[in-house]
This record gives sequence, structure tokens and C-alpha cells, in this order.
Amino acid sequence: MASRLQDKYNNEVVPALMEKFKYDNIMQAPKIDKVVINMGVGEARENPKALENAVNEMTIISGQKPVVTKAKKSVSNFKLREGMNVGCKVTLRGMKMYYFLDKFMNIALPRVRDFRGVSNKSFDGRGNYAMGVKEQLIFPEIDYDKIDQIRGMDIIITTTANTDEEARELLKLMGMPFTR
Repeated sequence: MASRLQDKYNNEVVPALMEKFKYDNIMQAPKIDKVVINMGVGEARENPKALENAVNEMTIISGQKPVVTKAKKSVSNFKLREGMNVGCKVTLRGMKMYYFLDKFMNIALPRVRDFRGVSNKSFDGRGNYAMGVKEQLIFPEIDYDKIDQIRGMDIIITTTANTDEEARELLKLMGMPFTR
């Protein structure tokens, strides 16, 4: 069973992209490849329970168990040793990716305080979009009373688009609320 967003992509977004960019083949139309959600947990070295809570929250948000990330280098100013746990990340593909994006764009983003849209300048030059979220409370699955600390996260949407313009149009047609 396809998700709502996947149906929208196949029935509305692909024909619109084919018309706008004059693609010869349907396979040239860009699509969303994967979504990576990353959460840095700086206090994990003093408080291992904080990392455990972050992993649980990200599991609830994404529907998939995250991987615990470790420090690549030692940094003495941060009292950080190589190999210490510093955060967690999850890579979503396929159905889970579409379900997450649908929930993120239609439910979570409008719950952000003073929300006017997301920046349309956060593309990397190769058609990928990155954005930060200041608190995990915008997701409806997170219970306000059960969190120990407000944590932010980075969300990276990787597309098969060759240019930022194509990726921007793809995300706009999918429902991403960009600012004007």
C-alpha cells in the first residue's frame, strides 16, 4: 500500500516536473532518495541516560531504530575522546521515508512556534536539502511530560535532482512550505 505522499508524487509531481523541465523520459524526473535525521547529544559523555532517551525519542519519531554515532577524533577542549558516543542518526528510505515526510511537512512543521515557512536557500548545490529543528516537541508522538530535555535535530533530504532548482521545485510540489 503506497503512502499519500508517494501517490501524490506519482500522480501530480512527476507530470508537473516533466512539463516544467521538458524531460524526455519519466526516469529523468528527480525523486527523493533518502532522509537522514541526526541528533547530537553533547551531554552523553557525563550522562549516558541522555543518549538512551534521545535514541528512544528518535525511534518514536522515525519508526526505525537509530544508530549511535561515535566521535571520530579526540577534542580536548570538549573533553571528548575518540570513540565516545556523541549522538544518533537514522536513515529512512522507501515507505518509512514517505510516511515521515508526510507527517513532517503536514503535521510537525505547522506546530513550530511563529512558523512562516522553511528557508529555500538551504540547498547544497547538488539538489540536497538540509534543515534544523530546534525541538523534538513539534512531533505529535512525543509526550511533553516524558521528555527529560529539549533536543534539536538535523533533517537532510537527499534527492536525485542535478540542480538546486529542480530539487526546490520537487520539494515545493511535494508540499514543503518554503518562504517566498
